[in-house]
Amino acid sequence: MRKLFGTDGIRAVAGQAPLDEKTVHAVGVALGVTLGAPGKDVRVVMGMDTRESGPWIARTLIAGLNGVGAHVEFAGVITTPAVAYLARKHGFAAGVVISASHNPWEDNGIKIFGGDGYKLPDEVEMGIEAEIERALEGSALRAQGSEGQLPEVNEAFRREYIEFLLSTVPDISLDNHKVVIDCANGAASTIAPQLFAELGGTVEVTHASPDGRNINLKCGALHPEIVAAEVKTLHASMGFTFDGDADRALFADEHGNVVNGDAVMLVCARDLQQRGLLTKDTVVATTMSNMGLEAAFKRSGITMLRAPVGDKYVLEEMKKSGASLGGEQSGHILFPALATTGDGLLTALVVLDVVHRSGKTLGQLIADLKNYPQVILNVKVREKKPLETIPAVVETIHAAEVELKDTGRVVIRYSGTEALARVMIEAESEEAMRRHAEAIAGAIRTEIGV
Repeated sequence: MRKLFGTDGIRAVAGQAPLDEKTVHAVGVALGVTLGAPGKDVRVVMGMDTRESGPWIARTLIAGLNGVGAHVEFAGVITTPAVAYLARKHGFAAGVVISASHNPWEDNGIKIFGGDGYKLPDEVEMGIEAEIERALEGSALRAQGSEGQLPEVNEAFRREYIEFLLSTVPDISLDNHKVVIDCANGAASTIAPQLFAELGGTVEVTHASPDGRNINLKCGALHPEIVAAEVKTLHASMGFTFDGDADRALFADEHGNVVNGDAVMLVCARDLQQRGLLTKDTVVATTMSNMGLEAAFKRSGITMLRAPVGDKYVLEEMKKSGASLGGEQSGHILFPALATTGDGLLTALVVLDVVHRSGKTLGQLIADLKNYPQVILNVKVREKKPLETIPAVVETIHAAEVELKDTGRVVIRYSGTEALARVMIEAESEEAMRRHAEAIAGAIRTEIGV
């Protein structure tokens, strides 16, 4: 049973287990051993976001990798999808990203990609966990590596990635457009301003001054209302907002309305369908996507499949079904013909390209998407006890399902990256939605809440 890896790598408060110095060093050792070091020429590319804990975690990981004979090339502050791209392009054995994505600055994490640019399968992660345990038990293991210098940053990596992004939409232009870009004071800050400046038009860049502690702070994809307000104030054509490591993006239309991942999938699916590129007329979403999206897809003759939350699980379902598009309401969008993982900058370019070719605004492209009222409540929990074993929680969930029947949905799950239970209710009746959401959240809070 996995103990360290969640739905998106290892994540915790920086400095506390499992992101204490000794365990981070053991992760480096375990990854190197798993990849075949010593004995093989193991090369790893590593990057990080802008958190103040990133440098010491990078040094400690590199010390562990070097200790078993692996070699690390350092990309510095760069987005998560950029590392996945570089790992695949240059034939690295793995790509490692030090990031906690949308989490607050106190947290950090370790994400690992295979040499093919894809996130590691669960069984490989469990194998690495076993090696971490062995490394921690080894008498020779010492907490080390947090002091000293990081390797020199390979500046060419960033330019290579920008050129790749531009190559995916070669005919795009921002001429006669004004766009607002919110970089979340994260990894996008080092790339997005230069990328969009090369497209012409007027680009207003916000929240691109990271100080180690302001990543995701009242900005970025966690707060899309910020960029939406800026679009309205500046009379811009649209806005883009990224999370800390820029593997997802949310948008604002020309009216200053927030546009989430569901709407983005609708725009992209219809465009791909029109061009004969939507394989089997199928899109893979998750259990969190709104019933309104499903209805909009049906009107266009598009089948929507649902996968568990987590872009790696969306990708698994896409591979099974052969779908050419998938994603999450949170803004992780997967274009397997273009990239191996969710990429917020790529998604922004694709949406811009659709808008440019269609001659329509983003608001016009999603005008018929009518969402059911939906609420998501996050409940802090002290343990992730199976919900089906808690009678009071089971009872409130059952009551909601019986009343809503075919007029709504109930999805209760634990976060894969935080100590939270997420309560999602969707219903035609907003009153019923909020009543059942509060009842279920209250039961969870009473039984296992912090």
